[in-house]
Amino acid sequence: MTPDAALDALRAQVEPGRAEQMIAYHKQSRAVLGVGNEVLNTLSRDWRGQLDLEARVDLAAGLWASDIFEARILAAKLLTQARIKQDTAVWDLVQTWVPDFDSWAIADHAASAISKRLQADPARLDVVESWTTSDHMWSRRAALVSTLPWAKLSNPKPADLDTRERILGWAATYVQDRDWFIQKSIAWWLRDLSKHDADRTRAFLAEHGDQMKAFARKEAVKYLK
Repeated sequence: MTPDAALDALRAQVEPGRAEQMIAYHKQSRAVLGVGNEVLNTLSRDWRGQLDLEARVDLAAGLWASDIFEARILAAKLLTQARIKQDTAVWDLVQTWVPDFDSWAIADHAASAISKRLQADPARLDVVESWTTSDHMWSRRAALVSTLPWAKLSNPKPADLDTRERILGWAATYVQDRDWFIQKSIAWWLRDLSKHDADRTRAFLAEHGDQMKAFARKEAVKYLK
């Protein structure tokens, strides 16, 4: 499967009139074909089953390089997989995408792929920590979005708790950032954490909540009693 063949498969699934709606909703200046997410899910599932890892990495790289909206999302979906033996090539590729993030849909799908590689090897969090001080807002945001699995753990081990505290430390450095997407990422992390560790969520908010935007505080406490 070549990137050109994959793009032809995407173009065959275009829905008339959908591209204009997607451009407006996602605020895209790049090319948008007008292909629904359900089609991307089907294609990524089929191609994951048909292609070996090397071919998938090559295809994902080519799709990302096309700079087409759906192609970038499909690239991320192709590499979103929990168990991958010899995953260095996947990690090497997905982390190069981070500086290209410029919209939430692409960034969040790529963050899902990144999160799987972080869970596979938490030592990679050292790389993610460098994103927290980037001048690129989307890189800073990716540090929280890609580490959401540690907010969702019901029975964290001691090492997981240490990682959780490390990430909450990053979030604490973000609270004075007025960017909506940064505030949203803090709220998202705390909201998910509140389902599993309400006390730690309350403690964070007691210390830092008054520095967060009102909408972010409201979202963070959504599931707190």
